[in-house]
Amino acid sequence: MIRRLWPAAALVTALLVAWQVAVTVAGARPQVLPSPLRVVAQGWAFRAELWANTLPTVQVTLIGFTVSMVLAWAAAVAVDFSPWLRRALTPLLVASQTLPVVAIAPLLIIWFGFGLLPKVLVIALVTFFPVAVGLIEGFAATDRSATALLRSMGASRWQRFRYVRLPGALPSFFTALRIAITYAVTGAIFAEYVGARAGLGIFMQLQKNQFRTDLVLAAVGVTAVLSVTLFALTFLLQRLVTPWYVADHDGHGAR
Repeated sequence: MIRRLWPAAALVTALLVAWQVAVTVAGARPQVLPSPLRVVAQGWAFRAELWANTLPTVQVTLIGFTVSMVLAWAAAVAVDFSPWLRRALTPLLVASQTLPVVAIAPLLIIWFGFGLLPKVLVIALVTFFPVAVGLIEGFAATDRSATALLRSMGASRWQRFRYVRLPGALPSFFTALRIAITYAVTGAIFAEYVGARAGLGIFMQLQKNQFRTDLVLAAVGVTAVLSVTLFALTFLLQRLVTPWYVADHDGHGAR
């Protein structure tokens, strides 16, 4: 793990050092571009406020992403069992990505208020497509010979799905999951930025209005840590759910 992570850590450290040196040499005002040390110091000084606003963001992210996962799995399984639904839903899935979230989010706030529902809908809107398409493509890419073998043994459609198509689609699902989980955090921040009572999005907006660029960047840092943490958890979940795939993949990587 250290061997895999040290290049990224070294690059981030180099960028932070360059940022600190540039701000110091240029004498930039904190309202315009605070130094990394100031961002960290002010973030720590306002850690209570940051934590109080992080919790609502985490809550809405997890709820919205859970709703999106349920809908994506239901749609993908239905499409896999029905070729007619595949032809009917696939264009709608593609069309859903043409909807401008920047325009839809304010309308959701108008229709449903400043509560939990509009933020959940925004997250579901931005994360549903990659997971649903990943599952649909994963089901379609299942080993045909294994499916034919089970069919020759008299296995039902559900049995073929359970023992071949579902395990075969899981690697594609986790790839899509890693993409979608980062979208979920971004969607939650944007929904809060449009309208919320608490959360990192509204915290950024309030600090921006007060020209506290350091606190805005501190909230951005918290958002990045949250996204990376959720992203890393998908690998842990994949190890628990698909140990055979991870073992085989790690083995090829070692060779």
